[in-house]
Parts: sequence; structure tokens; C-alpha cells
Amino acid sequence: MQKRSFLKIILATTMLAGSWIPAMAAGEWDGPTSGPAGAPGKSIVVVAADMKNGGILGVSNGVEEAASQIGWSMRLLDGAGSIQGRTAAIGQALALQPDGIVINGFDAIEQQAALEGVVAAGIPIVAWHSGPKIGCDAPGGIFANVSTDAMTVSEVAANWAIEDGGKDIGAIIFTDSTYQIAIDKADRIKETIEAAGGTVLEYVDTPIADTSSRMGPLTTSLLQKYGDSWTHALAINDLYFDFMGPALASAGISSEAGPQAGSAGDGSEAAFFRIKTGAYQTITVAEPLNLQGWQLVDELNRAIQGEACSGYVTSPALVTQDGVERMGDSTAFDPDIPYREAYSAIWNK
Repeated sequence: MQKRSFLKIILATTMLAGSWIPAMAAGEWDGPTSGPAGAPGKSIVVVAADMKNGGILGVSNGVEEAASQIGWSMRLLDGAGSIQGRTAAIGQALALQPDGIVINGFDAIEQQAALEGVVAAGIPIVAWHSGPKIGCDAPGGIFANVSTDAMTVSEVAANWAIEDGGKDIGAIIFTDSTYQIAIDKADRIKETIEAAGGTVLEYVDTPIADTSSRMGPLTTSLLQKYGDSWTHALAINDLYFDFMGPALASAGISSEAGPQAGSAGDGSEAAFFRIKTGAYQTITVAEPLNLQGWQLVDELNRAIQGEACSGYVTSPALVTQDGVERMGDSTAFDPDIPYREAYSAIWNK
């Protein structure tokens, strides 16, 4: 397989429904500039789906930073990658009777019964990646579901693969049917590749929580089945590629010779390292995780005070090797825009 050069970083510039979505340029803030001042002395709980997930970790860190700035206390509960763990964490959060709860990285439908208890208690909920509807008044009693446009993220990843490999690509897509948003993202990747004349060899449904045990054997099996016709691996999250590379290396396949890996989210530290060193991942479509953590706190501040949600939607970035190098020593995609200053000004902090 030939590895094509694709060395650029694009900030949310892609074709969608025949119109261009403008890039979020360095130095420009396109988010809210007004809203309620910070409510004093509030306590919040972050219920994380799985803190081993780099995207969830990045958002949690952003929430913690923003909570400190606004003057709130924060407690983190880890669902540890299981449905039962997340249910228990929500129950624990409810028992703490906080002023607000952040649902971080899991589908609200999965936890509908548990969240009904939170809503009944009158505790405001905001979320990161809680389902396909982003922005205000998401299902499950969620005040705001913070995310980039998942369909845009999928199209960026798929269009990279088409540009990288042309119409001769043979793609395998990895998703997790536990989450509706993961299914929707994978479906859009498949549709985009096939509409451009590319081939999707297989659509693999494997739980993201089990990638450490499943991805090695899966990779070996797929190599045996498809050989050199497998040119690109596309996943709905970077975590899949944490465990694909070692299997390829064990098979004696170099990063350049093997399937080129691209992720439609989220831009983890491990993914940036792989991309920077040319080690079994070529691109990621990264979200501004720390910024989104600040947005979650701002949305929760609005909810607590009975104000309307901001409706802000952040922009993703297609990050390649050149883009990671431009990031210097940073281990996260953190756009050079003054979001901390903007939110602090809104909160009078």
C-alpha cells in the first residue's frame, strides 16, 4: 500500500450540503458574549462514562478548570466503561444533591430511567455527547448537549480517506452500537465514502469499552480476510487505534505499509502521539475538549439561573502530522481563541 502525503491542519472547513462551513480562525471568538453572571457557591457533579477515554478525560479537565474559575466545587464520578457503572454513578450523583450534573460521554437513552430521577429532583443536567441532537433542549431532560456537529466530523474523516486513497480505497469502519450517535457517525462515514466511489469492505460493531481485548484479535482476523485490499481504517473514536497498532506490528506490517487510520473523534493525547510519530494513525478529527468543558459550565450556570441555553456549537479540526507538529508540546487540540477570557467576562470573574 502506498501512503499518500496529506500534511495539513484544517479548522472545521469542509463541504456540507453544498455550502462551506467557515473555519474558526486563530484569535477569533465565535461563542457567546453575554449571559448571567456566575452563580455563587454552587456544587456540581460530573458523571463520566469512562475516564480511560481520552475525549471524556479532556472534557472533564475543562469542566474542572472552568468550575474553579467560576467559583464552584466539582466532584467526578467514573462509570468505568459499563452501563451498570454509569447507572450507579448517576444514583450516587443524585444522592449528593448537587446544584447541577454534567453527563459526560454516554447516551441519555441508555440511562433514561436514572436521568428521570434527576429531572424529578429538579437538578439541571447538561451533557457532552449524550445523543444525536446537539444544542439546546436535548432529549432526556438535558438542558444542553455540547458537541461538535457529529455528521460534519464524520464527513471530514471520510473525505480525508477519499483524498488520501482515491476511489480505490477499501475502508473498514469501527463503531459501537451501544451509542446511537456512534451508529449515526459510522453510517455517515459509510455513505460519504460510497457516494465518492470508494468501497467499504466491512462495518465492524465492537464495544468501545472492550477495545483493549477485542481490537488485537479483530485486526489480525481482518488482515487475514482482506489483506492489501484493506487500505483505510476509520473509527468513531481514537480509542480503537490504541490497540490496532500493536496487532499490525506483531504481523510485521509497518505503519506506512498498513491500513491508514483516521478517527472521527475526539483527539486524544495518545492519538496525537501516534500521528506525530507516524505510528499507526494518520489523522484525527479533534474536538476542542477543554473549551467544551468551559461551555458545559457556562450552560449549567444558565440552567441554574433559569436563563436560556446559548446554542453555541464548537468547530472540529482535521489534525494531521503537520498539524500536531504545529501544536508544539501541547497534548490536546486547544484552539488559539480567547474562550477563557470570554466566559470569565460573562461570569464577571
